[in-house]
Amino acid sequence: MPGGMQEHQRTLWWQTSTPKPTLPTIAGDRSVDVAVIGAGFTGLTAALHIARSGSSVMVLEAEAIGSGASGFNAGFVVPNFAKADPDTVNRKLGAERGRALLDLVSQGGERVFSTARDNKIDCDAAQTGWLQPAHSDQMAGALKARVASWQALGRPLRYLDAAETASLTGVRGYRGALFDPTGGTIHPLSYAYGLARAALAAGALIKEDAPVMSVERMGDNWVLQTAGGRITARRVLLCTNAGKVGIARRLYRAIVPLSVYQIATAPLPKDVVARFSPQRHPVSDTRSNLFTYRLDRDDRLISGGMSLFPIGAHERMASGIVDRLAEELSLGFVPKVEHVWRGVAAMTTDFLPHLYEFGPGFIGGIGCNGRGVAMTAMLGEVMANAALGTPLSALPVPQAPARAIPFHTFAQAAPSFAIAQARWQDWRARR
Repeated sequence: MPGGMQEHQRTLWWQTSTPKPTLPTIAGDRSVDVAVIGAGFTGLTAALHIARSGSSVMVLEAEAIGSGASGFNAGFVVPNFAKADPDTVNRKLGAERGRALLDLVSQGGERVFSTARDNKIDCDAAQTGWLQPAHSDQMAGALKARVASWQALGRPLRYLDAAETASLTGVRGYRGALFDPTGGTIHPLSYAYGLARAALAAGALIKEDAPVMSVERMGDNWVLQTAGGRITARRVLLCTNAGKVGIARRLYRAIVPLSVYQIATAPLPKDVVARFSPQRHPVSDTRSNLFTYRLDRDDRLISGGMSLFPIGAHERMASGIVDRLAEELSLGFVPKVEHVWRGVAAMTTDFLPHLYEFGPGFIGGIGCNGRGVAMTAMLGEVMANAALGTPLSALPVPQAPARAIPFHTFAQAAPSFAIAQARWQDWRARR
């Protein structure tokens, strides 16, 4: 990294977050009811609910709170699926299981903002709603159908026409947009810190720099081996997303990792912001080569993209993303880039979240597919319920076999091919 800077120090969030909570010193062996591996949104949410139930819980983090996807995302709160609509979910899971998952996902936005409000988490929470503009007539039709499907389930989504979409985005050429008023934005690292404070106040223990290298069954308990000692627990939750250290590889092998580069510009003038974001909606359109943007509290413009080649990608992607922002939003100038960072999204092969059972009471959960802020608010609760004894068959997140994706090494290259295809498709659509 330039100047010896660690990856997490490159992000906007580490430079602008609320203070990190003070963690108690934990040394030696411990015994708890539940051990949670991973101090991101999912693990901290699960720990909070477990601690409030009266059970003892300890969170073990390989690096630092938010050092994974929870501190590297863009802070979009999107209570929706990235690649599936309600009809698709029902076809895959059946009407009963499909409805259960849809009901769960639809609560994600409200849960994030109510959690921030109820626990007094200072994380720049802004429930302004989320916009998904359609870049073509075909996608406009698809979004209209998606809005109708969600409305039939009681959700307050609306379809906006082309004129209203243009007035809210400053982008000409969009055919319309899906608008979800329950979405919005947060400061993701401050939200993670707030979850940690709430969990600590409820009685949870949190230990950083504690990678779990092995989890072994001994009698009715699980024994977790860390550099600082052994943790004995009746139940174990694996909440490591796309992490690869130690035991986290059990989940990593079940997903396709997708590297996403993010940038944050210098603060923009108020009159410029008013032209493309008069109501400060976060935006993610329907192009295969996705175009996204949002504002932070200081009017920095945040956007992202994916790279075909990793070599020199930070500088190359920063230039490409900011140039695209200037062009798409008709800024009239290219803003200065203040921060560039790379996160990893965990993609499942069916684009749905899943639970995995690695043994009696040893549960993993993953599959936010780019919707991590809202999805983890619900996935953490589901995993807490699993740790507290709810049978997996009774939970709304479907269970998947605890095995690796075939030819996982080759699967990791799939996103690069997908990016190339996406750019080709979008080029053809513009012709």
